Amino acid sequence: MSRVDELKNRNGIDSGSLKPTKQSSEKANAISTAIFLAIAVLMLAGLLFGATLFTYAVLAISAVFLICRYLANDWSVAIALRRQLISHEIEIGQEVQIGVIIENTQRSFIPWLLVEDVLSRRVTHSTSKALEIVGSPVKLCILGSRQQRLLNYSLKALRRGYFQIGPTIVETGDLLGLYRKFRVASVPEFLTVLPKIIPLAGYEISSRRPIGEIQVAYRSMEDPTLISGIRQYQQGDALSRIHWRATARVGKLQSKVFQPTTVAGAMLVLDMHRKSNPDHHEPVRTDLAITAVASIAHTLYQMQQQFGFVSNGRDAFDRIRTEGWATDYRSREVALASLRSEQENLRLRPMVHPAGRGPEHFKNLHRILARLERTDGLELANLLLESQSRLPRDASVIAIVQQVDEVAALALGMLARQGYAVSAIVNHFESESVREASKLLVAQRIPVYHLKDEDSIPYICQRMLLKY
Repeated sequence: MSRVDELKNRNGIDSGSLKPTKQSSEKANAISTAIFLAIAVLMLAGLLFGATLFTYAVLAISAVFLICRYLANDWSVAIALRRQLISHEIEIGQEVQIGVIIENTQRSFIPWLLVEDVLSRRVTHSTSKALEIVGSPVKLCILGSRQQRLLNYSLKALRRGYFQIGPTIVETGDLLGLYRKFRVASVPEFLTVLPKIIPLAGYEISSRRPIGEIQVAYRSMEDPTLISGIRQYQQGDALSRIHWRATARVGKLQSKVFQPTTVAGAMLVLDMHRKSNPDHHEPVRTDLAITAVASIAHTLYQMQQQFGFVSNGRDAFDRIRTEGWATDYRSREVALASLRSEQENLRLRPMVHPAGRGPEHFKNLHRILARLERTDGLELANLLLESQSRLPRDASVIAIVQQVDEVAALALGMLARQGYAVSAIVNHFESESVREASKLLVAQRIPVYHLKDEDSIPYICQRMLLKY
């Protein structure tokens, strides 16, 4: 089942055309009832005072109103829409074609029809817009009997994210403008724009080798390629541990002893709290941090090392699933305005992508990073406290932060004192802010790296800024 289908089921939405909400229908019925009562009063007054021409005029107006009301309702019901999206997942710089098929399912002639595929203006028209519209998502057309029209436009991805396309709004009415009918005629689709992946020139965090063994206090596994000695065979030793040459030489079974080492994978901890990621740096700094996380994870994946992800951000899919998109749209203006509002995001549960290997594991992480949003819930110190049990001992911990206070630095220092190999990447352009954050981190014996801009990402895991 696709995510769109899941949203339909959760919100009780039929896959066909959407009907007006109950509250909207009740309001329209109340207005119609008031108009009919006014007409009835005028007719009664004309009959009582013997104003024949006035009565005929009221009857003519009533007939015109009823005909216009019937035609508008009939034209609105006759419209059926189908949206076609070539791809639901693209990369930055790519375009996706979107087509909305508009069909008149009845024999009636529709003199005018306004169709608009609603897109958030914050996404398409702000100074830091994420999608560029190629063409127009609005179409004014005339539909004959059983006729079809096509609303066609494209979206070019400028930034990563998870974006809602639609719903499609339809508006029609009579030629006299006495009665206009509005409805939401199709469910939305959702487009995922994946973050960039920039190849790293090397990976030297917690080790002076590109990828190798790291020194940690807790040793959880042995390296079968590094033999430290030979001992007498003990019950339970695997056949692969037996040293056959030594066994033949002494006449008794001998087992190999391996050096206890740890593979240099990484758990990437990304701080996405609004307090430490202020609005005046958005969306540049968080997008840069997510690009760095995706690039480091991709390097570890290519080198067959384990990688995982922890964040206090929120998945945009969870937000849409919990808040829903179905709203009581009473007019086209209300439907457009509803997409411009941004609610406070409170998330008190860490987002954890456990450590793993392989292409499927990286693809899932790549999609999560595309949909990640800032929240007002857990701060970095609380995030580390809540997710510490999910951090593997045999992997480095790399924290990507923008602003660091004493509490956050102390929380990272506690991890280091408990045996984790902790490093910090400070995501800031200004040197003074980087120095202030580095002082707190170095005081906790945490190596610091500097993420200045996109050009620094290939060397982010090589050029250490400060070391204790």
